[in-house]
Amino acid sequence: MPRLTIGLGSVLIVIGAIAYIATSFASWTALIPAILGALILISGLIALKNQMVGVHIGLLLAVIGAAGTLMNVMQLPDLFAGTAERPAAVIASSITFVLLVIYVVMGVRSFISARRWKREQASISA
Repeated sequence: MPRLTIGLGSVLIVIGAIAYIATSFASWTALIPAILGALILISGLIALKNQMVGVHIGLLLAVIGAAGTLMNVMQLPDLFAGTAERPAAVIASSITFVLLVIYVVMGVRSFISARRWKREQASISA
């Protein structure tokens, strides 16, 4: 999970940079995926030293980020209809949302797997 966290952070930084460039540097809000990505990347680096703390921080940031991007994701029908006010924001937010949700699902599955493994180890040694 630490490497996945670092990778996700890096991808979000790239998405934010592309969105900012694509909007002709019009608004700093296009950098929100990059800011979120930087925070997740830092949590991934923390996870290299203390996996539980770093990954939990990364997952918390991902849940908050997914909730924050949901508003723009709800504008996908407008994007497809060609009536979205800020199409670049809808696209960047939707990609960010999907990546964050996938990361959260993978993180939860990882925690469940680790808990099962610990339970099996405890029953073997008992």
